[in-house]
Amino acid sequence: MMKLPRRNFLRLAAGAASLPTVSCIARAQAYPARPVRVIVPFAPGGQTDAIGRLIAQKLSERLGQQFYVENMPGAGGNIGAGRAAQSAPDGYTILVVDGIAFAANPSLYNRVPYDPIRDFDPITIAATTMIVLSVHEAFPARTVQDLVALIKANPGKYNYGSAGVGTGAHLTGELFRTSLGLDLVHVPYNGGGPAIAAAVAGHTPISFGSTAATIPQVKDGKLRALAVSGKKRLRELPDVPTMLDAGYADVECDVWLGVMAPANMPKDILTLLSHEIVLAVSQPDLKERLVAFGFEAAHTTPNELAALIKSEVPKWAGVIRAAGMKPG
Repeated sequence: MMKLPRRNFLRLAAGAASLPTVSCIARAQAYPARPVRVIVPFAPGGQTDAIGRLIAQKLSERLGQQFYVENMPGAGGNIGAGRAAQSAPDGYTILVVDGIAFAANPSLYNRVPYDPIRDFDPITIAATTMIVLSVHEAFPARTVQDLVALIKANPGKYNYGSAGVGTGAHLTGELFRTSLGLDLVHVPYNGGGPAIAAAVAGHTPISFGSTAATIPQVKDGKLRALAVSGKKRLRELPDVPTMLDAGYADVECDVWLGVMAPANMPKDILTLLSHEIVLAVSQPDLKERLVAFGFEAAHTTPNELAALIKSEVPKWAGVIRAAGMKPG
């Protein structure tokens, strides 16, 4: 067998060693070469769908290929998430999730077609929001402390409304109820709009609702906001305390909207998408659109999102067990 001179051998070895790097760079530069499917596991018109479409539009503009939304509603987001988990991990299918539902559903349903940790590569959190605890304007409680005292003095008398079983509003309400040991009845509605309408009408005078549905009613004086669940105050309701400010740190919870990919996506494509989504939601026009939905732009690395999911899954499993919620 012919032997190569050592100098030539070293050149070939160095070239071979650089091939994966060159290949990764070339692949990232070539991506996307065709349209990219953005699965939203909820019906059109909701906040996850609306924000997913804003992100898809920006990515289309920035990367020169169409990112198109495909709605796959059903089973609290399980159907769409399961379909995404089964897709090829090539960068041409990504998933936009409601973070609480994504992390809680494996404990809320008997059968879930995905594992939130094993089946996905986190890309980034695109935006965050929070749940607003509010009451009918004629309700006697003016603070969270007033509300807790009133419920404890009248066990089983009061109820609260949410957008439905297993939604972020419902789970936040159950976190409030179980952490404080309250006898408070949950009344699920078919969406955030009907739940807020019931609170305004006084049918369910206590509400855990989304910012988008609640803020207009608070500003119109039809509901009184007592607290928000996030880590910081809401820009549109600066005088309303956080649960932590009100003295209830255990009820703190942010609602996050994340972007995921099927597991084992090429790291260079994942890094590119994470970078581009962060840049997209940082644009002034998109930031203002997010504010209109009650959201704020987020800047989260894939590793930070992975750590959050690992903490959220057991957290919501504990709430579901404490609340006695039976898997469906």
